[in-house]
Amino acid sequence: MSTAIIEHADGLPLPQRNWAILTIALGLIMAVMDGAIANVALPTIARDLDASPAFSIWIVNGYQLAITISLLPLASLGEIIGYRRVYLAGLLLFTLASLFCALSHTLLLLTVARIVQGFGAAGIMSVNSALVRYTYPRALLARGIGFNAVVVAFSAAVGPTVASAILAVGTWPYLFAINIPLGIGALALGWRFLAHTPRGSHTFDWQSAVLSAVTFGLGIAAIDSVGHGESLLICLSEFGIAAVACLLLVRRQTEVSSPLLPLDLLRIPIFALSVCTSVASFCAQMLAFVAMPFYLETRFGYSAVQMGLLITPWPIAIAFAAPLAGRLVERYSAGLLGGIGLILFAAGLGTLALLPDHPSATDIVWRMALSGAGFGLFQTPNNRTMIAAAPRERSGGAGGVLGTARLLGQTLGASLVALLLARYPAEGTQISLVVGVGFALFGAALSMLRLSSAGARGAETIRVHEAQRLKGE
Repeated sequence: MSTAIIEHADGLPLPQRNWAILTIALGLIMAVMDGAIANVALPTIARDLDASPAFSIWIVNGYQLAITISLLPLASLGEIIGYRRVYLAGLLLFTLASLFCALSHTLLLLTVARIVQGFGAAGIMSVNSALVRYTYPRALLARGIGFNAVVVAFSAAVGPTVASAILAVGTWPYLFAINIPLGIGALALGWRFLAHTPRGSHTFDWQSAVLSAVTFGLGIAAIDSVGHGESLLICLSEFGIAAVACLLLVRRQTEVSSPLLPLDLLRIPIFALSVCTSVASFCAQMLAFVAMPFYLETRFGYSAVQMGLLITPWPIAIAFAAPLAGRLVERYSAGLLGGIGLILFAAGLGTLALLPDHPSATDIVWRMALSGAGFGLFQTPNNRTMIAAAPRERSGGAGGVLGTARLLGQTLGASLVALLLARYPAEGTQISLVVGVGFALFGAALSMLRLSSAGARGAETIRVHEAQRLKGE
C-alpha cells in the first residue's frame, strides 16, 4: 500500500507533501497553459489545415465545452471513488489526447482530440482544490490555495510566450507534443505521492450528470448553430432541449441528498450575484482572448510570434493585480473592487477595439496591461466572496460552482466569437471586442449590486463564516 494513504486531516508529511504539490502544479500548468497556447496558434492552425476562422474556433471551443459539461460530474465522482483516482485518470487522458492532437492532420481529428483533452483537463481541475486540502496541513491551507493561484496566473502569463517560442522554431503540433513528457512525469509522481482520500457512501447520480451535460452541451451548440447559419428549426430545437434538461436538472437536485448542482448555495444572494458576475466577466475575457489573435493578424499583419509577445502583458498584469486585490479586499468591499476592476477591464477592451490603423507596440501593450490589471482587480475578491459566502461544510460545492461559472463564461465567449466571425467575416474580431465591453460593464453592474442591503447582509455572513473558520483552526 502506498505511503500516500492519509488517515488524519493534517496533510501529508514532508518530503512527500512537496512531491504531491509538484504533481498538482504540473497538472494545473498543462491544463491552463494549453488553452492560452491554442488561442495564440489559432490563425496558424487554421491556415495550415485550410479551415475557416469560424470553424477553427472549435479547437478552443471544443476543449472548453468538454471541461464545462464534465466538471461538476467529475467533482461528484471524486467524492465517491477518491480524488486521487479522478486526478490520475484525468492526467492520463490529457496526455494521450495531447499525443493525438500532435498527430492530427485535419481540423475534424484535431477538434475531436481537443474535446478528449478537455475531458482530461476536467479530471485535473475538478478535484484540484480537494487534493490541496488533503495535501497541506490545516495551518498551511491558505498558503496552498495561494500557491495554486500563483501557478494558474504564471501558466496563463507564459502561455502566449511559450507558444511564440515554439512556433518560432517548429510547427504547431509541437504545441501539444510538449505535454507528453510533462504528463508522463506528473503521472509517475502522482502514482507515488498523491494522497488517498476518504470515499463517499452515496452512489454516482448518472441522471443528473447526463442532464447537466445536455444542458450545457446543447445550450452552447445552439449558439454555435446560430453562428453557422443552421436552420431556425435546428437552433430552436437545441435551445428547447437544453431548457427542458435544465428544468429537469434543477428539479432533480431538490430531491437528492448529495446534489450535483448545489442549489442551496445559489439561494444565498451575494453568492448568486458573484456567480453571475463571474460568468459575465469570463465571457468578456474569452471574447477578447479568442478574437485577439485574428484581430492582430488580419487587421495589423502581426506574425504568431509577435502576437504572443504582444498579448503576454495581459496575463502578467493579472498576476500582479490579483495579489494586490487579495490584500485590498480585507479593507474594501468585494462588490466595489470588482466593479472598479471590470470598468477598467471594459476600458482596456474598448481602447483595443479602437486601435489606430498603424499602432506601435506600446499602443497595444498598455491596452493589454490595462485589460489584465482590471480583470485581476476583479477576480481575486470575487472568488474569495464566493468561497467565503458558503458554509465551511459546503466549500467543495462552492469551488465546483466557481469553476463551472468560469468555464461556462469562457465557453459562451468562444461560441460568440464563432458566431460573430461567421456573420461578419471582415469586422467580426473588432465587434467581438465591443461585445466584450458590454459583458464587462454588465458584470460591473452586477458586482456593484453586492453593495446593496442584501449584499451587506451577505458580507456579514462571510465575516461570520470566516471568524468560525479561524476559530476552528
